[in-house]
Amino acid sequence: MFRAGIVGGAGYTAGELLRILLPHPRVEIAAVVSSSHAGAPVAQVHDDLLGDTELVFARELTGTEDVVFLCLGHGNSRAFLEKTPLPATTRVIDLSNDFRLAADRDAAGRRFVYGLPELNRAAIKDATSIANPGCFATAIQLALLPLAAAGALTDDIHVSAITGSTGAGQGLSETVHFSWRTNNVSVYKPFTHQHLGEIGESLAQLQPQSEAEIHFIPYRGNFARGIFASVYTPSDLTQDEAQELYQQFYADASFTTVSDKEIHLKQVVNTNKCLLHVQKQGKQLLITSVIDNLVKGASGQAVQNMNLLFGLPETTGLMSKASFF
Repeated sequence: MFRAGIVGGAGYTAGELLRILLPHPRVEIAAVVSSSHAGAPVAQVHDDLLGDTELVFARELTGTEDVVFLCLGHGNSRAFLEKTPLPATTRVIDLSNDFRLAADRDAAGRRFVYGLPELNRAAIKDATSIANPGCFATAIQLALLPLAAAGALTDDIHVSAITGSTGAGQGLSETVHFSWRTNNVSVYKPFTHQHLGEIGESLAQLQPQSEAEIHFIPYRGNFARGIFASVYTPSDLTQDEAQELYQQFYADASFTTVSDKEIHLKQVVNTNKCLLHVQKQGKQLLITSVIDNLVKGASGQAVQNMNLLFGLPETTGLMSKASFF
């Protein structure tokens, strides 16, 4: 058994971590830190856990943690580590965007490894600090990595992707209110989304000379969780060649599966899966990618990274069934 701490324990990603870690066979939760809820029962905030835990929010970590998950708002993780130095032996998994880019990887005496297992599995196993990828970034990268590895990204890439309301976090704003979100779809941050930087760096890691540009239109969806991404680019690959390329690239991936049938969002909600479907239409290769933004796009992938850090099977504690019905 090893001890886990969660900092920023009141948000969606922390709640999802608790759902996954409470029954995890190798984890004991040492502390759930929340400055705004210290002293309150965890299940009072995460009421889906009512009856599952007697944990109480703490003001600070115990100092006995083997791994600490940072579920803080973007920009706050670096400040936390600088203010609260952790032992060098304590693993850190950050779910914000503070350390995802190469220029930001060093902080508080730590060097963060970008935590996309399908790309960096070996480096993750040897790391002490992990920058967990963004949710859109995860879905889009998994759609493109096989092409980059084959040197096949030779033209511009177009992406349309829609995400559920939980992707905006628990903070209140006009666009997360039920009356605004329900029966509604809208574009936000077209061509400028913050996840483009980490996507570009990962693709360049596999295909350094590619000059392909990514044109990304994100959408807010009228559902709670999940991401559906449509990615297309001109390609000389045939349907069979593309299918074989993707099948081979993900042959050893624990959670990424290439489907020979069209895919939909309900197949992945509540799971750590990414499902991909590849389709050739004329000169365009279309890749659809679906994930749960809170699981494979955040907390599930963080636990997948934790399993790798501690030498556990990647799937430990992550074999939940999709909420299909």
